Amino acid sequence: MTRTTERWPGIWADSPDRRRAWGWFVGIGFALLLLGLFASVNLLVATVATTYYVGVLMLVGGVLQITHAVGAAKWGRAAFWFLGGLLYLLAGLAVFLNPLFAAAMLTLMLAVSLGLSGATRLWIAFGAGVKGRGWMIASAVASMATALIIAIGWPVNSIWVLGLVLSIDLMFQGVALLLVGWSMKASRAR
Repeated sequence: MTRTTERWPGIWADSPDRRRAWGWFVGIGFALLLLGLFASVNLLVATVATTYYVGVLMLVGGVLQITHAVGAAKWGRAAFWFLGGLLYLLAGLAVFLNPLFAAAMLTLMLAVSLGLSGATRLWIAFGAGVKGRGWMIASAVASMATALIIAIGWPVNSIWVLGLVLSIDLMFQGVALLLVGWSMKASRAR
C-alpha cells in the first residue's frame, strides 16, 4: 500500500511552500468557521442565500444552454436545447420571485436525495461481505433517519433546513482546514 505522499508528492510532500502555506489553511479555515457560525445565527437568511445561489446557477445554466442551442442550430434538435435553457431560465426566475417556495422544493429534494442515498448504501452494505460494513449501515440509517425527520416536518421546516445544512457544512470545512493547517505548522516545527 502506498502512502499519500507517494501518490501525490506535489500536494503533501514536505516542501518549503507547504510549510509556509499553513497560515492560509488556518486563515481560510477560521473564516469558513466564522461564516458557518454566522449562518447558524439566522437560518432563514442562510436558507434564502442558499436558494438565491441555486437560482443564480440556474440562470447561468439557462443562458449557457440557450447560447449552445443557437450555436448548435445546424445540428438539428436545437429547439430541445433552447427549450431546456428556457426552462432553466424560468426556474431561476421563479427562485427569485418566490424564494421560500423554492426553498420548500429544494428541502423536499434534499429529503428525497438523502433517503435514496441512505437506502442505496444500506443495500450495498448488506450485499458487501467486508469488515467495517457496520459503519456503512450506520451511515445509511443516519441518512434515512435525517430524510424522514426532514420529510415529517416539511414544508414548515423549509425555512431553516437549508440554512442549517449550509452552516454545518461551512463549520465542518472550517474545522477541517484549521486542523490541516495546524498539523502543517506542527510538522514545520520538526
